[in-house]
Amino acid sequence: MSRNVLWIMADQLRWDYLSCFGATHIETPHLDRLAAKGLRFNKTYVQSPNCGPSRMSFYTGRYVRSHGATWNGFPLKVGEPTLGDHLREIGVKCSLVGKTHMTPDKEGMARLGIEPDSVIGALVSECGFEVFVRDDGTNHSDYPHRHGEDYDAYLRERGFDGENPWEEWANSADGPNGELLTGWLLKNSRLPARVPAEHSETAWLTTRGIEYIEAQGDQPWLCHLSYIKPHWPYLAPAPYNDMYGTDDLPPVVRTDAERDTDHPVMKAWLDTRVCQSFSRDEVRDLVAPAYMGLIKQLDDEMGRLFDYLEKSGRMEDTMIVFCSDHGDNMGDHWLGEKDLFYDCSARIPLIVYDPRPEADSTRGQITDALVEGIDLTPTFLEFFGGKSKPHVIEGRSLIPHLHGMPGPWRDVAISEYDFAIREARLELGLDQKDARLTMVFDGRRKYIHAEGFRPLLYDLEGDPDELVDRAGDPACEAHLSRLSEAHFHWARQHHTRTTVTAEEVDRRARIKEPPGIYIGFWDEKELAESGKILPDHASG
Repeated sequence: MSRNVLWIMADQLRWDYLSCFGATHIETPHLDRLAAKGLRFNKTYVQSPNCGPSRMSFYTGRYVRSHGATWNGFPLKVGEPTLGDHLREIGVKCSLVGKTHMTPDKEGMARLGIEPDSVIGALVSECGFEVFVRDDGTNHSDYPHRHGEDYDAYLRERGFDGENPWEEWANSADGPNGELLTGWLLKNSRLPARVPAEHSETAWLTTRGIEYIEAQGDQPWLCHLSYIKPHWPYLAPAPYNDMYGTDDLPPVVRTDAERDTDHPVMKAWLDTRVCQSFSRDEVRDLVAPAYMGLIKQLDDEMGRLFDYLEKSGRMEDTMIVFCSDHGDNMGDHWLGEKDLFYDCSARIPLIVYDPRPEADSTRGQITDALVEGIDLTPTFLEFFGGKSKPHVIEGRSLIPHLHGMPGPWRDVAISEYDFAIREARLELGLDQKDARLTMVFDGRRKYIHAEGFRPLLYDLEGDPDELVDRAGDPACEAHLSRLSEAHFHWARQHHTRTTVTAEEVDRRARIKEPPGIYIGFWDEKELAESGKILPDHASG
């Protein structure tokens, strides 16, 4: 029987909206069921709290500064090694069902003469995945990177017609006079989507994931089953749109002092439209219940998926990984969307089920080891028996944790945020190169470097909600200095030498000059003492 991986990713899912991670305002029994079989990683951080760069880090095992795709729509450069590349080398099929947010480097492909419709061009264009179905959603029908044609066709086949069925059915509601009310307007968030739940994107992707698994033979495979939801538009199909109300919401996390901050970057962010919107109670009171409904539907679909895996026997030979690409601020700290590094955004749920007996000792447990999104690529590579590639992959395999034998581990987790194209950069008058934020988190204290401005510092032991910036506190000066040095140390390390292994570097450091090369020798005696002789045509 082959060894396989089912890697499930939900878009914009907060870690603290799952009951297996401590949520009390919502129950997610099916993900709890997976957690009981696997290991929960309680302190997992993405490499950027934004879809595109976060996913490119997941797919390459490399930090954002290394792969360079720093924002949505920024291409992953041609030649950047991906998970699919590493797995194909060892005979593992690496496939996509759902969303990647990948943008191909068309200029780089043209420069190298790679045709987009060639075998190589297709893999380069799809971040190394073989596409079973791609559905990025969230875009208008005229947007060139929407990748929603398959779902549109599915809806049309079932009578849900229109110019853009995704827009008109999955993300619209019926008005009182038969008019379409768009899910893009937050005021409509509690209305039911026009599409029935069984034909929603979440249900459809589950079905396509099952179809993919059923179609595989004995060849080992990795399937990246990547869901659109609970990402906006925040519109859920019935009955999920009406499952939760204001009374079900957890208390909003914010203080007046945060809104009155003197930090220029934070002030600029609070002035943006999305943050102004989510600062209003009436907005959160409508949107957050819909967000919870989308999560509940996702959990129900996980139940259907896990039932299939158990009945088919695939639970016995398949590693199952569940995570998200980032969270959602949802009004906390007066913020909307997923910007910045608060735990509601940069911290994600991560559950890993390893079917092998070696993982029996950690089943149902939870670990506080500092984990990064880039750790999944080396985990998958090791699971399939591949050779470690530390000269390329910057993450670390989680297998030792899964098998109850963790060794030396990282001291800090890193996340990056390039806000060069955000309105906050323009308001601050920053040059593009200076529109950078970096988070350094040691498991307790979270340090945020803001280029050109003072840093921020939060102590999550005494302040788990990250409400008080301690950067100006003299009592925290030593911690501020220590984490600043940790950031500088990380920044000094290069990871651009990806074509030569560390072993090869060591080998070359120990060998003599190639034959015929004589560097620094004074005379024949020195040459002889080094074990070299002059060629026949030469004399001293």
